[in-house]
Amino acid sequence: MSDTREPSETAPAKKYGIAIIANDRVIDWLLPFLESYRAWSSSIPLYLIPYDDNLTRTRLVAEAYGVEVVSLDSGELDALARRLYPLNPGHRRRLRKLLALTLPLDEVIYLDVDIILLQDFTKLLGHIEAGKTEFIVSARVTDYIYNSRFRDYDYLRDALLFNDGFFVTSRSVLSLQDFYDVITRDERIFHAVRQRGGLFAQPLTNFVVHRQALKIATLSEIVPHASEESYYKSDGILASPDGPEDRKGNKVYFCHWPGIIGMPRHRRPIDIIWHQYAEKAKARLKALGL
Repeated sequence: MSDTREPSETAPAKKYGIAIIANDRVIDWLLPFLESYRAWSSSIPLYLIPYDDNLTRTRLVAEAYGVEVVSLDSGELDALARRLYPLNPGHRRRLRKLLALTLPLDEVIYLDVDIILLQDFTKLLGHIEAGKTEFIVSARVTDYIYNSRFRDYDYLRDALLFNDGFFVTSRSVLSLQDFYDVITRDERIFHAVRQRGGLFAQPLTNFVVHRQALKIATLSEIVPHASEESYYKSDGILASPDGPEDRKGNKVYFCHWPGIIGMPRHRRPIDIIWHQYAEKAKARLKALGL
């Protein structure tokens, strides 16, 4: 009997990537980040979104590490930033991190540049599924998102609040257009509930994710034995041969010094790791004549 079945078609491989936003002003943070990326997750393509045009040194460093500096149209997003934050021209470019949602990727990991990687991030990919897991964050937070008025809204009252210095998602479940549409519809509510005080992208990202009712998961729910710790001041982080662990023996995937504070001061074990990556980066660039 002849086989009349049609030849099976192999589904195209998904495209994954990591996105950061940077410029020359944060080069001292960018270098240890890139060195940690090289150590742990260089198999994942890395895309650098320009914060502004101050990129002379940044472009040289990106080339040395094989990082693509992307050219993306930020016109509409910048207009939204001006509309939402008319009194803060120096900081509203922080919304340009949202251009990560326009990269030609099936899933993207976004990371602030004041972070170092401490584990293999390939384990974080391949988990996004519409209606099931749509937005992955490090852990639940309570501060720097909304003021007390958020409790007036059912879709915000019990929402999982998160730090947007790290997230994993797909443009198929959260697009930049969603941000424009939500603000067009609910800008008054956003301004009523958002926390003030030098906060820009973080309340907005939370608000849109919550308004869209995305299915949020924490890192520990997605990756076995992953820690929810990532803050540089977290107590109980211990060194191990396979990377830092929390008190429960779970792997710390990254460490974050949020807000571009002063340089780490060697006070904590995690600060020392940051400085080790910084020194390796400087030595690498020196060897390249940069």
